Amino acid sequence: MLDVTVIEDPEAAAVSLDPIRARLLAELAAGPASAAMLAGKVGLPRQKVNYHLKALERHGLVELAGERRKGNVTERLMRATAASYVISPLALAEVQPDPDRFRDQLSARWLLALGARLVRDVGSLITGAAKARKRLATYALDGEVRFASAADRAAFIEELTAGVSALVRKYDAPDAEGGRDHRIVVAVHPTLKPQNPEHPEHPEHPELSHP
Repeated sequence: MLDVTVIEDPEAAAVSLDPIRARLLAELAAGPASAAMLAGKVGLPRQKVNYHLKALERHGLVELAGERRKGNVTERLMRATAASYVISPLALAEVQPDPDRFRDQLSARWLLALGARLVRDVGSLITGAAKARKRLATYALDGEVRFASAADRAAFIEELTAGVSALVRKYDAPDAEGGRDHRIVVAVHPTLKPQNPEHPEHPEHPELSHP
């Protein structure tokens, strides 16, 4: 089972967003189970669960893990193909975000468009690497920092921009024969506060200095 996989097909995305099927995916990510085993957990008849499992299987979201005999019946044990799923903007290709349409380094929506492109591109690269049975060379850095003031945050961003720009100028070799282009995305955004225990479906959002 993969840790995470990207859904690029619109029909597969629609299947995964169905509440019942999403629940079945969550159950099967925890371990293989048959339709009969899942029926009691989700409160549906076995035949109805089988219907949903077949839809998930058609789109590669679940797969056969094995079979077992139970009386005169052979049960199919299914499992999720990944522990978690991310829907690529390719599933909504006609309306996917385009970071090149409007560039604003201080815009949260532009940051969102960059993030969407990151999901789309890396998802497609993972798919291609898997088909070619090759390893994909990537790197990510994740961390948190607390700024004492807005001025400190502005100074940090200025130094970060200067430092990354200097590295790009140092190592960029546009005329290198056999070289390969790489995209660099650096983001800074407020950290979400922990969820409100009284209303877990509505996480508390930090105050923002820009709308």
